Parts: sequence; C-alpha cells; structure tokens
Amino acid sequence: MHDLLKHMARWYGTFGIDCFLHRVPQSSTQNLPEYTGDTGQHQGSRKTCEAASIEALEMSVRSIDCPLKRMAKNTVFADGVPEADIMLIGEAPGQEEDEQGKPFVGQSGMLLNNMLLAVGIKRSAVYITNVVYWRPPGNRTPSADEVALCLPYVMRHIALAQPKVIVLLGGVAVRAVLDTNVPISRLRGVNRKVLGIDVIPTFHPAYLLRSPNQKLQAFKDFIALRKLMDKFNG
Repeated sequence: MHDLLKHMARWYGTFGIDCFLHRVPQSSTQNLPEYTGDTGQHQGSRKTCEAASIEALEMSVRSIDCPLKRMAKNTVFADGVPEADIMLIGEAPGQEEDEQGKPFVGQSGMLLNNMLLAVGIKRSAVYITNVVYWRPPGNRTPSADEVALCLPYVMRHIALAQPKVIVLLGGVAVRAVLDTNVPISRLRGVNRKVLGIDVIPTFHPAYLLRSPNQKLQAFKDFIALRKLMDKFNG
C-alpha cells in the first residue's frame, strides 16, 4: 500500500489532480481468457524477417523502399538500450520524431517520459520503437498495408531484443502485435504474452493528451508494469 501511494503521488505530480477526479469506468476484462498470442497468424503479414541481430535488422529496415518512406525525412528505428528489460512499442513517428530520427521525442514523448518516471522508471532504462518506421503525412493513422509491411520486422525486433515486458502504446500497436481487433478498453488488465513475453496494452500518450479522463486507467497499467518489474527483479 505504501508503494502504491508513493506511485500515486508521483502520478499526481505528472498529470495533475484531474487524474484522480474521473470515475473509473466498469471493466469487462474479468471475463476474458488469458491471451497467449503465439498463433503465428498475423493476418495481412505473410512476409518474414530473418535478421540475425538488431544491427542487421536496422539495416534491413533502412533498405526498405516504399511510398511512405519516400515521403518521410527519416527512418525512425528505435531509441534506448536493446538489452533493456522493457520494450515500448508505439504507433508511428510524428513530425518531431521524423525530424530527429528518434521515437517519442515530441510532446507525446515528454508525457511518456513523465509516465515512466511516475512509477520510478527512467527512459534510459527502456527500449522504444514503433510498428511503423516512417511518419505518415499529416500524422494520420498508418494504413493496414503500411502496418503489414513493417510488422515482420517488428516481430523480429521483439524476438531479437527479448525484453521481459512489452508495453504496447495505442490501438495500432495493440492490433498489430496482438493480432486482434479487440479494443484496448477490453484488453487492459488481462494477462497476455507474445513470443513468451509478458505484454501490457495501454493508451498512447497522444491519446491521453486528448482524453485526460483515461489517465487513471493508464496509471493502473504503469503500476502493473512496475509490479511486473519488481517481480522479475526479486
């Protein structure tokens, strides 16, 4: 209880009091079965990637030629330490990410950094990527074809990095990696794995900026992340 209150105090400092004034909606996740993920299906993504290392994987990604890449300034592959215990996977780069060539460096990135710090995790201790490596024009949602093109590389990225926990940020990442159309609101809070790795689906920071009433739910997800890491670290 003491640790929970401590994390709530940090979250309060990050998000402000509105984080605690909204009622928590009733969840329907209690009746959902455990999701193991390892179906090998990933409809719409028939290709595979066999890169032997993350360095080789990055070279493969940077060699892709596609319309979306030709419209972007940079290929945004990843940021952080590949050996990190936590891997965060978002949607696609925004304007600032495209400019700098790194994921989550804009406004959403600053919020993500604060979200991690609120539960005692530094950005330098995680590994961050996206399910699409180039900025869609106007920051639109990536198309199904764009996600399908990148997904084999994303799945290989996970297999090579072998984190202890994956945090999926937003609906695009959740649908792609978990191979599901079930909304985050129903997937949250249920044990699930992909490639044998624990997965926590949660809202994208950009969504939280637009929908502050969901901040408390995101807080619960990051508390779950903290608890998992405490369990792994004994």
